[in-house]
Amino acid sequence: MALEAPVLDDRTFRDIFDEAKALIPRYAPEWTNHNDHDPGITLLQLFAWMTDILLYRVNRVPDRNYIKFLQLLGIELQPGQPASVELTYTLSRDDLDTVLIPQGSLVAAAEPDEQGENIVFETEEALIALGAKLAAVQVYDGVGYSVQTAANDALEQTLYPFGVYAREGSALMLGFASPLPFTAQQVNLAVTVQEATEITSAACNLQLESLPLAAVLIWEYWDGKGWLPLSVDKDETQALLRSGHIYLQGPGKKAVKAALGNAPDALYWLRCRLERSFYETAPRLVTVRTNTVRATQALTTRDEVLGGSNGRPNQRFFLANTPVVPLASTQQVIGAGGKRITLRSIRLEVSERPIVDEDRGFQVWEEVDDFLASGEDDPHFTLNRTTGEIQFGDGKRGRIPVANPTNPTGNIVARLYRYGGGERGNVGAGKLTNPQTFVANLDSVTNLFPAGGGSDEETVEEAKQRAPSVLKSRDRAVTTEDFEYFARATPGVHVRRALALPLVHPMIEGAQIPGVVTVVVVPESDDPRPMPNQRTLTAVCEYLNKRRLLTTEVFVTPPTYRKVRVETEIVAQPQADLAAVKRGVETALTTFFHPLRGGGGQGWAFGRTIFFSHVVQTILSVPGVDRIRDNQLVIFLDDVAQPFCRDVPLNEGELLYSDGHDLEVIYER
Repeated sequence: MALEAPVLDDRTFRDIFDEAKALIPRYAPEWTNHNDHDPGITLLQLFAWMTDILLYRVNRVPDRNYIKFLQLLGIELQPGQPASVELTYTLSRDDLDTVLIPQGSLVAAAEPDEQGENIVFETEEALIALGAKLAAVQVYDGVGYSVQTAANDALEQTLYPFGVYAREGSALMLGFASPLPFTAQQVNLAVTVQEATEITSAACNLQLESLPLAAVLIWEYWDGKGWLPLSVDKDETQALLRSGHIYLQGPGKKAVKAALGNAPDALYWLRCRLERSFYETAPRLVTVRTNTVRATQALTTRDEVLGGSNGRPNQRFFLANTPVVPLASTQQVIGAGGKRITLRSIRLEVSERPIVDEDRGFQVWEEVDDFLASGEDDPHFTLNRTTGEIQFGDGKRGRIPVANPTNPTGNIVARLYRYGGGERGNVGAGKLTNPQTFVANLDSVTNLFPAGGGSDEETVEEAKQRAPSVLKSRDRAVTTEDFEYFARATPGVHVRRALALPLVHPMIEGAQIPGVVTVVVVPESDDPRPMPNQRTLTAVCEYLNKRRLLTTEVFVTPPTYRKVRVETEIVAQPQADLAAVKRGVETALTTFFHPLRGGGGQGWAFGRTIFFSHVVQTILSVPGVDRIRDNQLVIFLDDVAQPFCRDVPLNEGELLYSDGHDLEVIYER
């Protein structure tokens, strides 16, 4: 297929001239002669002709120019990303305590990709696989027990771990079957959460572990007489609100088999008890699994010799395998010069010329994004993850690796890095079944859910489309749209709507305060009045705080709700059911005013006036409604009747909710 030059602007001379001529009445209404002999029209034709020539030349700018322009703006093509997945192992015997599956174990897809290459995933951490099987899952909702084993095994179903209402004292109970005493080793539970809504995430360094939890959960085990506390090594799920792993310390021989709740078999029991609840909505799980570990479509390379330094500025070396992907876990080491550094994508070591009486050997250098903040003696380097290019400094911005005469061709070594990625890694569920690393007593391995997150390197066309939004925000919240975007994009919480109010201070009413921005957030919730908890407010506040300008003071607040109630008498059509009509009108009005689903499906607009005619139209649109009797309809705001047949204004930033309406439905008398 022949390459075609992209068309940036397809306007012709006539289009440009007509557009400029159409603006005359707006900007120069006294200019009334638009004929060709008018000097002003002649100038417009001249400028349109010059613009047409300029667009002709711009439309022939090659992609290389685009790339250079984007680089000048600090925008690089994003490298490919590796797919990730959860791998579930099954042991061949149940009379085993545990089996260690080492970090870096490889599992390949059963079939190669379109190019005939194997798709291989690598585990990110060591897994202590249990011989005991998860045989029963029960939920105690504070009133009674319900067995949810079938729902936990069927991936298309979901379960509420603490019941629909998540009452304090509710519990999720896990029963394990084993002919041996229960393990004293680590128990790794993989929890998959049913997400309430899709959240567009932006890259950030927000530490979710520092946020207030939405609930206090207590893990316990049954010792034959009662429930005793269980040690929790790590909980990534933020109180079962996001998918992740929970690492528990097994109780060992202290656990005793018993038949509890509605489970008929005697099992070893672990339970997660809800001690205190601040949930906005009850958590909902897809499944809880054992013997499951994260894996990434990447391979690890160790001790790759890149070459030897010649002592010149701006030296470049290339890795043998690309694209480079981030390491499975960040590591902190002591680098050259005794400084503690964080390894992100590669562990690069350099052995410089030995110092008299002191040979320091290979030392770790630090990876940086650029040399703008590097000094002449800073052991820094940059890495292009797509091409594998490693570049050192010039002696002014970044240190030059000194040549090592005792090792002239091998004093620069990539000790550790990972490579892989691409869209081909997004394999479907059940496709990763071919283990490449031997593990004793292993029966099978598979991925219960599809792999995701894999992407190819960004194209120039995609970079062009991304550039305007990047240039607009630059990871900084400046405009009200920026604050609202970043509030909705806060990771770890479900912010459905956000409103930025400039010059508004939540503690000072009726005054405009320069430099202050108040962001109102509405979470995803089933409650008629969705209110963010302290965890949500703290998360959004921390996320915005990293992106605000130095002179901007930011506050994050819950919304202000006004209760709306409609009182009217409705005449139903002769063939309609009165109860069905009443339910339909009640539902229509409640949905119409809803803060998340009202206003045409996007939620009632902040501060939007209640138009009397819209309320009437909503009622008349319900099937079975004939008319409103005598056109009598009263709108109550916070239980105060508003003027008849008048629109009801709201204050800036206010939302509506309703918990019922006074409706009477009758037939024509």
